[in-house]
Amino acid sequence: MVVIDTHLARGASNGGFTFHDRGGPYGRTKGAKRVVAVDVTGLPVAALVVPASAHENRASDLMLEHLTQQGVAGRLELVLVDRGVTAAAARDLSREHDLEVRRVGWDDKQPVFRPIRHAWRVEVAHGRLGRSRRLAKSFENTTTSATGWLQVACIATTLRHLSRASTPAAS
Repeated sequence: MVVIDTHLARGASNGGFTFHDRGGPYGRTKGAKRVVAVDVTGLPVAALVVPASAHENRASDLMLEHLTQQGVAGRLELVLVDRGVTAAAARDLSREHDLEVRRVGWDDKQPVFRPIRHAWRVEVAHGRLGRSRRLAKSFENTTTSATGWLQVACIATTLRHLSRASTPAAS
């Protein structure tokens, strides 16, 4: 199982040509979307960067294509996505990639924060990645460069987790 979600990173005003465009709620934010897939432990499995205007349907499709290219999709049975992906798109993604894509989220609109089991792990991962200095904003001018820096942050997160797991507990 993996959980896929996007996070909007504001673009830095560094001038010149850039892939940043308007996206987010009502097209107000200039920046890029970071698409991350995490496993059940919350560790990043894959990461991509797309222009901010890319819809979550398209971003999820690109991530599933990326996972297929990496050879990970063959081991997957379940993919969780949030309500940003439409129900029709989730069905299409399920059919196209031959796995179950399940939308998760609360149907009722309560004003109280309630985390969603398993899906919350990707939000925690976005928070960890956001603490990486290079990812404070989207400083890059190309999606390739921005994706590279995001992947470096994912590798560092995984290595930190593994080093903590392999260190014996102090008695």
